[in-house]
Amino acid sequence: MNLIECRLSDYTLGCIQLDNMGCAGSSQTKAEGTAKKIRKPKAWKHPQPITKSQLIQLREEFWDTAPHYGGTKEIWDALRAAAEADLTLAQAIVDSAGIIVQNPDLTVCFDERAGARYELPKYVLSEPKNLIRSS
Repeated sequence: MNLIECRLSDYTLGCIQLDNMGCAGSSQTKAEGTAKKIRKPKAWKHPQPITKSQLIQLREEFWDTAPHYGGTKEIWDALRAAAEADLTLAQAIVDSAGIIVQNPDLTVCFDERAGARYELPKYVLSEPKNLIRSS
């Protein structure tokens, strides 16, 4: 079998595989060993204790204004979906959306197509240690 690859940085854009009969198949995958496995951010504290509803409001304000920081709406939407998902689904989302993860906790990411930088605050990725839980 012959394998032909096109690369952008350390990411494989696609490959064409020819078998002995000349038939071709293609796939889109990350180059071996270059994808970072994502994880939740390390424990952190908000400057002052906040309630769950305050945290939700902070998150909503961030996601409402995030597209104004640059980048594309599609990548911001994918990052939001990943931030709100469990780790397995989040990994699948960033992989399929073409997001390059610089920090495994998703605080710094790039769009592999346009190269735009995306910064996510920890409060959209996890809860602070000093969250006030209502009883």
